[in-house]
Amino acid sequence: MAQVQELVEKIINENKVAVFSKSYCPYCKRAKDVLKKLGVEFFVIELDNEANGAAIQDYLQQKTGQRTVPNIFINQKHIGGCDDLLSAERSGALQKALA
Repeated sequence: MAQVQELVEKIINENKVAVFSKSYCPYCKRAKDVLKKLGVEFFVIELDNEANGAAIQDYLQQKTGQRTVPNIFINQKHIGGCDDLLSAERSGALQKALA
């Protein structure tokens, strides 16, 4: 579990925007599409394509209280999932966080 924790923290700390996703998830696709539309560079890890994807998801649940994907971090701050991202975009909070 320590390796998984290190990996997750490294991804969050080294990327302005980190998206923990699953390749088949429609909410993940929508969140990634919003970020692309805004021209945001982001790091994405598709948990269903990772050997330790389930362990990463378990650690994210411990860290954030959220088990579902997408699990999104901006500037090392957990912002939540797709609905949270869309809400932040509508309110302008997302654009401020990305500036």
